[in-house]
Amino acid sequence: MKLGAFSVSLSVKDLKVSKEFYENLGFKVFAGGMEQNYLIMKNESTLIGLFQGMFEGNILTFNPGWDENAKNIEKFDDVREIQKQLKSKNIKLTAEADEKTAGPASVMLTDPDGNMILIDQHR
Repeated sequence: MKLGAFSVSLSVKDLKVSKEFYENLGFKVFAGGMEQNYLIMKNESTLIGLFQGMFEGNILTFNPGWDENAKNIEKFDDVREIQKQLKSKNIKLTAEADEKTAGPASVMLTDPDGNMILIDQHR
C-alpha cells in the first residue's frame, strides 16, 4: 500500500507565532498563506502543516499521488484502492471516499491511540 507524501497537520492557536517557531527550527513556508489560515512548512524532506481554526487535534496526513515536493508521481495507489485494502483488513473508517468516483477524494481513520489519520488525494 503506497500512501504518498507524509506530513503532520498541527492545529495551532496562533499561526504567526507557530510560523516563527518553526522558522527558527529551519523550516520555510512551502505552501498556503497567512490569509488562508494555514501554512505548509518544509525542512529538507520533512513537512509540517500549521492550521489555525480549521480542525481540533493533530492529524497524520498522507497524500497519494504526490511526493514530498507536492509533485505528481506517476505510479501511485488511488485512495479508493487504499480504502478497499483497509476495509479488507477490518479497519474502521471514520470518513470514506465514494468508490464510484475518480480523482480527488479522502479517507479518514483513527489509530488505536486516538490519533486521526487523513489519506487525502488531490488528483
